[in-house]
Amino acid sequence: MSTTKFTRSGTQTKTYVELLCTPSFGGGLHEIFTFFSAVHILLSITAFLTNYLIIVALHKESSLHRPSKLLYRSLATTDLLVGLVALPLYATYWMSLVQEHWSLCQYAFDAAYITGYALFLVSLMTMTAISVDRLLALLLGLRYKQIVTLKRTYIIVATIWILSLVSSLCALLDDRI
Repeated sequence: MSTTKFTRSGTQTKTYVELLCTPSFGGGLHEIFTFFSAVHILLSITAFLTNYLIIVALHKESSLHRPSKLLYRSLATTDLLVGLVALPLYATYWMSLVQEHWSLCQYAFDAAYITGYALFLVSLMTMTAISVDRLLALLLGLRYKQIVTLKRTYIIVATIWILSLVSSLCALLDDRI
């Protein structure tokens, strides 16, 4: 996304990230940015630990239908990656503003945005798939286990991840998409 600024010397076009990673953006807000970074680090640790425990619990649980368990595991893995990758990238972005490392700021923001975008899409589509799975369990009754198979669920999970990654890469190429 570009913005156009008209100055006395002519027209200047900057991207959204270039505007966010400048001294004029964060002037005097270093304490707030440090607080944001600390919150992101705390949330990162919490998200990682809780979702790791969920994955371990799902591994030990045997009463769940295997396709449903796969969907829950995919959702927990997505949230684990948010805690392991996306939130630390956002913390890096905030701290790069405090330390005034402008090139790191741009890379951290881009990486955090793309990673967060992809993981958000995976999470949203996986929750939708879980809802559809539960609806099919209610509507199909005894036929549910013949129709909702592990192979079909693997295909759905793979499709969700591929679509999310392609969509986030498109956002990397042009953020107007």
